[in-house]
Amino acid sequence: MKLFPGKHPNDFFRLIRLPNLIIVALTMILMRYAVLKPLLNAMPVEMAENPLIVTRMAFQMGWFDFLMLMLSTVLITAGGYVINDYFDVRTDLINRGSIIVGNTVSRRMAMLYHNVFSFLGVAGGFYVSARIGYFWLGTLFLLVSGLLYFYSVTYKRQFLIGNLIVAFLTAMVPFMVVLFEAPPIYKAYSVATMSFPGVRLLYYWVGGFAMFAFMTTLIREIIKDIEDYEGDLTFGRKTLPVVSGVFASKMIIISLSVVTIILLYTVCFRYLPGRLTLAYVTLLVALPFVWVIVKVLLSKNRDEFHKASRMMKIIMLFGIMYSVVAGAIITSGKIL
Repeated sequence: MKLFPGKHPNDFFRLIRLPNLIIVALTMILMRYAVLKPLLNAMPVEMAENPLIVTRMAFQMGWFDFLMLMLSTVLITAGGYVINDYFDVRTDLINRGSIIVGNTVSRRMAMLYHNVFSFLGVAGGFYVSARIGYFWLGTLFLLVSGLLYFYSVTYKRQFLIGNLIVAFLTAMVPFMVVLFEAPPIYKAYSVATMSFPGVRLLYYWVGGFAMFAFMTTLIREIIKDIEDYEGDLTFGRKTLPVVSGVFASKMIIISLSVVTIILLYTVCFRYLPGRLTLAYVTLLVALPFVWVIVKVLLSKNRDEFHKASRMMKIIMLFGIMYSVVAGAIITSGKIL
């Protein structure tokens, strides 16, 4: 039996959404090394054993454990993509005119991929949780894996629930990094130092990126629902465009986009003053957002909405890449 059956073995990589998995891994790497590391280096602490010694905080989770955390997250995400296509064969035939599962990848092989990816992801999650001394955190991987399965079976067919679940799980990708890095840092430095600043600042910074991921993913998911309107209507799915109409969905997309832009500039002027951040947000996030708003408002067919959806993915990527700019600003000592 071939591992990649059919005439087009690259369909396997389409099935697991390889570019998206790369972005997941990149997001976690950037959160750790472009945001958390500069923050830790910028917070000196006095050692309790010798108050004269001032040191910089550092990661307490090793690089191999972080690698396992990243791989576990990627594997569970891949499993979610596979099971989603497994249950979406009929609607994908209408919306996209082609399918992978049941064509170049058999349904049996697709289910095997899902089970293997999910099992390895959950196992890796429990391993990393045990390594940092919080074994119970491994249940988070189990819950996410189950949530992805039930999303594909049930939740994505329900009004807004599927969109919110996908947005929440996307926001969890950057947040997973601080969720696993912060506890061992707190455990190590809260006892060994006299003036421990805590880990709240780490959660605030990564939480900002997580919030951006939530909002942009929610917007993109609604745009994709408009793309898939025909197939969802045919099979009785209760998506936002099917229930409320395409026009109402457009208004919600525009409203969420405006709110996101306002939140971005609020953060810029209140917490991240400076020309560099303002220029980055304006040119690489806000202006593309305006393009999306206009495109969504004027779009009348699936291809036009697909262009707006692709632009949202670019906006999300630029949002993640701002972490490099943020890290440079933090290192310079201009903000904290």
